[in-house]
Amino acid sequence: MWSVFRTGCHLNLREIALERANVIYKRGVGKVLMRLRKPRITATIWSSGKINLHWKTRFQVIFTDFKVVNVLAVCNMPFEIRLPEFTKNSRPHASYEPEPHPAVSCRIKSLRAASQVFSTGSIAVTGPSVKAVATTMEQVYPFMFESRKEIF
Repeated sequence: MWSVFRTGCHLNLREIALERANVIYKRGVGKVLMRLRKPRITATIWSSGKINLHWKTRFQVIFTDFKVVNVLAVCNMPFEIRLPEFTKNSRPHASYEPEPHPAVSCRIKSLRAASQVFSTGSIAVTGPSVKAVATTMEQVYPFMFESRKEIF
């Protein structure tokens, strides 16, 4: 089982680590791991007040109403891509702003899918289903192929 909550205030991790038993203070990561024996729980505590609890139950847990809400696919092409040309060819779905992000962002609203195309030929596609991700890839690939960098 897993739960997350916030305390609403900042916590002094050093003080928690010094005053409690079964605590590991990971200063480099900025968190404290606290293990309780009964009930058997591991708490991950951040100074921001966020706390994650992870524990094992003796009860058999059954997932009900389970559904996939997002699918991520990542692929590397065997060629590099000229991003300005790719953006021009795939308008109005694509936008490219190299200062804040090094990839072209493509959104296909009808499929509710988005993709990030990098100059290295890497592409990451997210969507609500495998079919939406595959269809997005089929639509984006021809523009990627047209915009590939020629190797001399």
